[in-house]
Amino acid sequence: MKHLLFCTVAAGISISACSPITERYETTQPVSVDADFRATGIVAGSLPDVIEALNSKEISSQALVKLYLDRIEKIDKNGPRLQSILALNPDAMANAKELDQLRAAGEILGPLHGVPVLLKDNIESKDRIATTAGALALKDNITGRDSPLVAGLRAQGAIILGKTNLSQWANFRSEDSLSGWSALGGQVRNPHILDRNPCGSSSGSGAATAASLAAASVGTETNGSIICPSNANGIVGFKPTVGLVPQQYVIPISVSQDTAGPMTKTVMGAALMMNAMATTTPDTDYSAGLTKDALKGVRVGVLNFAKGESKPILDRFKTALIDLEAAGAILVDIDERPDTPDDFGKMSYDILKYEFKDGLNAYLASTSPEQVTPRTLQQLIAFNQANKNIELALFDQNIFVASQAMDSLESEEYKTAVETVQKSTQQEGIDTLLQQYNVQVLLAPSGPMVPRVDPINGDVWPNGWPGYGSHAARAGYPHATVPMGGIHAISVSLSFIGGKNTDAEILSYAYGYEQHSLRRLEPQYLKNAEAIPFIADAMKGYSGGQQ
Repeated sequence: MKHLLFCTVAAGISISACSPITERYETTQPVSVDADFRATGIVAGSLPDVIEALNSKEISSQALVKLYLDRIEKIDKNGPRLQSILALNPDAMANAKELDQLRAAGEILGPLHGVPVLLKDNIESKDRIATTAGALALKDNITGRDSPLVAGLRAQGAIILGKTNLSQWANFRSEDSLSGWSALGGQVRNPHILDRNPCGSSSGSGAATAASLAAASVGTETNGSIICPSNANGIVGFKPTVGLVPQQYVIPISVSQDTAGPMTKTVMGAALMMNAMATTTPDTDYSAGLTKDALKGVRVGVLNFAKGESKPILDRFKTALIDLEAAGAILVDIDERPDTPDDFGKMSYDILKYEFKDGLNAYLASTSPEQVTPRTLQQLIAFNQANKNIELALFDQNIFVASQAMDSLESEEYKTAVETVQKSTQQEGIDTLLQQYNVQVLLAPSGPMVPRVDPINGDVWPNGWPGYGSHAARAGYPHATVPMGGIHAISVSLSFIGGKNTDAEILSYAYGYEQHSLRRLEPQYLKNAEAIPFIADAMKGYSGGQQ
């Protein structure tokens, strides 16, 4: 966030077997890429593919863990050096052996039995891995606690393979931040084009999932931190209704907006992860309604006011609308953006600062003083200043400082801001759009084409950011993003947004679109855009036929 703020590739970066897509933005020319980086075999599959292989005994959990660990060593620590993994679970192989033995004895814990998954490194697990938020101050923060969402995954037999890198402190440290960078993990790389922004804050979860480093991963979002990296890395991301996935033992930003969510290659994979993670709704099967005909007769609100101005993204969006109509959806144009109060943006930002100070102080107090020296946000600010060569090398901590200056959650200013922002985004925002236009889901592009990583200027995003995800985040409402194709090897995605607790329905609509479009791109691990021949030629300039 900067607070926030299948058609499978056949060769090169061409797209095959799709509905029409403007050729200007794709190239059938071969690109300079080491094919050895591309996933093959079972690790190239989706979460449902991995589950099927384990259930059919095509592969054991131990062999699967070994394949993922080898791949992490090959392309995350070496090769393109994605730097998407912060730490590996030293007991992952032992866990896999135990689960293999249980399977051999006929005891299956659940659908995720023996499946290796990755956690964003702000989510606690009882494994021998620190939960760090990418920060030096938390490098020894081994708590021995499973967050409820991890307990849910573990109860279904999942193996915690490790922790993913992230935008430090979930990108809530500086207004001049660099998405995907942490002091402990360095800069996450986008596996599609390595010098492109992986977006934050769940950047490592997005890159690792796209690059087939685990069967699935978990991210967290306050405002865009699941949706943006899913869009940037070309995967499915799902931000649930706030409260469905318990946030206990997850390093907090905002009690009113924070939620964890699945980041997977397919919508079915996201639904299966939700079945395990959403422990507040144990009787809900989020995969039950996932059928190819899920969009038939469904009235879909097309948020024309949120589609942005990028010509290539608009072309992809137009093609997505054709796919939706082919799936049986009834498209309803929505041209007018609901009004918000004049000070809506300030209040929204203030809420995060109020809640961050309160939540982080409580979290730090819950850690071991032998492992975590700073016990308050104020002490954390001082710690970072004392270690500025590491922590503040690229950008400052002005959000920390501004948050420290905020009053308590008993402040009338805070209470008024929460009431105003939630009313504006819920009853007078998303709820109004759904009711006024008699639609069941809202649709828009998920975000921009990502820019280059820029350690000098920090994040520099293009103007006219498309999407309506910030409204969904502030409302606490469900939001799914599904790939809708590529532009010069960079993925862009389509958003499905619904009302409170319509998570199962939103996943079903996303699945219906996915099955009629199949536009996920496999990463190409291009060094930069100039690895695409026509771009390289254009960058050289016209030679007039001379050598």
